[in-house]
Amino acid sequence: MATESVTTVPASDIPVGGLKAVDVRGTPIAIANVDGTYYAFDEACTHEQCSLVENGELAGATVTCVCHGSEFDMRTGRVLAPPARVPLKVYPIRVEDDVLRIEV
Repeated sequence: MATESVTTVPASDIPVGGLKAVDVRGTPIAIANVDGTYYAFDEACTHEQCSLVENGELAGATVTCVCHGSEFDMRTGRVLAPPARVPLKVYPIRVEDDVLRIEV
């Protein structure tokens, strides 16, 4: 299946240490700014679908769902701490002229 590059939001809309939810073709995706590096991943925790934007905390490249404590590596989607067992889907993201583009 071919991927498509979708324009989302200005990079400047997401401060360092910030998270923002975007809707990309009906899929809720979270974007995190970690010291100027952007990561895009599923917006909902795979444990019980809590919003990682509303209920998430960033620490380096780790996002923690404060609903139940699941932790994920935003670079790979890998589960770092349960109760989640299923990894997050991650999406390639790049900045073009201050606009974030996600490959879906």
